[in-house]
Amino acid sequence: MQIDVILDARARARELAELGQLAENCGINGVWVSSLLDSRDPFANMALLAQTTSRIRLGPIAVNPFDTHPVKIASALLTLNEMAAGRARIVIGGGGEVLQALDIRPERRVRAVRECVEIIRAAASGERISYAGELFRVRNLQLRWLESAAPAIHVGASQQQMLRMAARCADGIMMSDMPPGPAAQAIATLDAALDSHGRQRPAFATNAFTAWHVCPDRDHALREARRWLLLRGIFRPWLLAGFLDPPDVDLVMASEAAFARAFAAGSHLVEGVPDRVLNTMVDKLTVSGSPDDMEPVIDKLRKLRDAGLSSVALRLYADPAASIRLIGERVVPELS
Repeated sequence: MQIDVILDARARARELAELGQLAENCGINGVWVSSLLDSRDPFANMALLAQTTSRIRLGPIAVNPFDTHPVKIASALLTLNEMAAGRARIVIGGGGEVLQALDIRPERRVRAVRECVEIIRAAASGERISYAGELFRVRNLQLRWLESAAPAIHVGASQQQMLRMAARCADGIMMSDMPPGPAAQAIATLDAALDSHGRQRPAFATNAFTAWHVCPDRDHALREARRWLLLRGIFRPWLLAGFLDPPDVDLVMASEAAFARAFAAGSHLVEGVPDRVLNTMVDKLTVSGSPDDMEPVIDKLRKLRDAGLSSVALRLYADPAASIRLIGERVVPELS
């Protein structure tokens, strides 16, 4: 299994480049940078990283076609790919909190993502294209300046409709915050869809966004992981039901405002939600622990590999340089 890292898109270009160089030297496969409303532009911010590394893969996650037209996404991606000598890639998603903040109400997400992928792929051919989709249209577009091979296009997909669409038109998927059991179920759905299109893994890539909270002090790691629970996609009852009892699922679903207040305050305490529930969520939805006892951390990643993942993308938080060194020293040799 390949190991990627996800860096904070709010960081300066120089910091991203230095961390990317470190990741490359530590044997890590790729660097992803989140596309967030309050972050620096991920494409522009990775330009220096693209030009100062030679092996590592890189790209933004998850860009959506509701706040940026697919043609503009294609142009930005292909420019980054040129700077990286063909090492760029992207995850296209259906939008999330960014759209809520912009008061954009997306409709037909699966169709929108599919058309975005198809437009990017067509534009990357370098040929003159016209595209008449149900949501997006392009007339007489040709990117004559293209020189590098087309970049890989992944889809952010965890549920059936998006998985089936991705199997038809994408190069891979990235799931979000999935324990091994649900990940294996999703990949079984994906495999059936791939087979219907004459495709199969591992040529089709499978990855998962996974929060990494491995700190020198185990209690600090737990507190850090709990502070970020709001962003773990926790308000998915079908997912919570896999490891919480029904009353606890109902409690979490009714506590969204409390999770949001805790996140805004940087608190590991969520009003009305007991520690046992929060700690279970951390255990199931993140990779957390201490360098002094790495076996549980590595075992959880092994289970994701055994579920069918060809890669895992570890979102780094405090002290990303230390995390990259630890991953290079302890995780990459065990799982690659």
